Amino acid sequence: MSLELDQLNINEQFEQLIAKEDKLEIKEFLDDQNISDVAELINEYPDYEAQIIANMAIHRAASVFKILDIAQQKDIVKELPSSKTAELLNELPADDRTDFLEELPKAAIRDLIKLLDPEERKITLAMLGYPEDSVGRLMNPDYVYIYAHNTVTEVFDTIRKFGKNSETIDVIYIIDQKGELVDDIRIRDVILAAPGKRVDEIIDGRVVSLNVHDDQEHANQVFKMNNRVALPVVDDNNILLGIVTIDDMLWVANEEFSEDMQKMGGTEALNEPYLDIPLLKLFKKRVGWLVVLFIGEMLTATAMGYFQDEIAKAIVLALFVPLIISSGGNSGSQASTLIIQAMAVGEITIQDWWRVLRREITSGMLLGSVLGIIGFIRVGVWHSIFPNIYGEHWMMIGFTVGFSLIGVVLWGTLSGSMLPIFLKRLGFDPAVSSAPFVATLVDVTGLIIYFSFAYLFLQGLLL
Repeated sequence: MSLELDQLNINEQFEQLIAKEDKLEIKEFLDDQNISDVAELINEYPDYEAQIIANMAIHRAASVFKILDIAQQKDIVKELPSSKTAELLNELPADDRTDFLEELPKAAIRDLIKLLDPEERKITLAMLGYPEDSVGRLMNPDYVYIYAHNTVTEVFDTIRKFGKNSETIDVIYIIDQKGELVDDIRIRDVILAAPGKRVDEIIDGRVVSLNVHDDQEHANQVFKMNNRVALPVVDDNNILLGIVTIDDMLWVANEEFSEDMQKMGGTEALNEPYLDIPLLKLFKKRVGWLVVLFIGEMLTATAMGYFQDEIAKAIVLALFVPLIISSGGNSGSQASTLIIQAMAVGEITIQDWWRVLRREITSGMLLGSVLGIIGFIRVGVWHSIFPNIYGEHWMMIGFTVGFSLIGVVLWGTLSGSMLPIFLKRLGFDPAVSSAPFVATLVDVTGLIIYFSFAYLFLQGLLL
């Protein structure tokens, strides 16, 4: 509640300053606020977003700009004068600047690149040259490096000289004369060492690094497994090119989560906020999978047509079709979601497929048995209340429903758990085996399982 009141107070002050139109007071006010509070002001007053950025000290403006949504960033750059845009882009860390530029059309990138200082332009073009979603697009080329022969005193001198422009000095990197990464050292170890001690007496040789071409998702896993705030990035020759920090990984994890959720819902990744994406583009993102799923469901109609004679002979079978196929789809969606999530956080890999299969066979049998028993009891209870609905063969109908549920739920769990692993093995994103896709697959096969059990229990009675 206190945070909401604070923000309300900030909003009121901002409105008063806007009414006075005193740029100096506005600048002093904005520079005195927390970065997150200024970002919230931009969210609350979108008509003033460019004005807010323009009236801040440039280093603080860059700090606010890099945490805004891409749509807000685009709007701000469109409204800012070119001189202010140049200041802002040159002040942004190279990784954040690259992250912004890669979301723009090529023509816009060319225009904005011209506004950069020669050195920043060179760095940005190099980073844009790396594959999309690679570590090269994330790394920051500003870091503090030292040599193994340096003393602790010399290390502190280097930090004082170059640390101001570095994104972090929590970790210092050791290179040789060729620029190859030798090791890294935490600032804590430097502080605790004697002034005259050499760096090669402190380091342990257990450096963990990323390759510039590594996938960002892989980098995220490396961070989690090694508990680091920053990791060095090297090329194929072990030359140190830059660093990736944990805050970059948090943004990547958030983007990956959003994309996976969208894919699991049966749509392509939007890559833009929902309310900002053009309607036609949103339509294109959704229609593809919707058509695929629709065609898949047409197979369900085909299967129903194949069994129409059986349905005509025992119309009672049609009553349980929605129950059967929805149960299979639900179990498949459950399994698919669990496995995709487990793969995303590194709990399971492709090599664990056999262990997953064994667990899902047991789970499928248990879950199917519970639903099968409930289904059989349901038929029995309804027969006792309405004897004419199922007739004298109600028990065989109950067995048909019960065993069909066991088979369909078992098949659903197996399909839902194995499909993500199979797609990953083929090099595809497991998230595309979305819940709707698995449900559609199980719908068709569920009908086959259902009518197979109907033949088994009802042949010679109703069929």
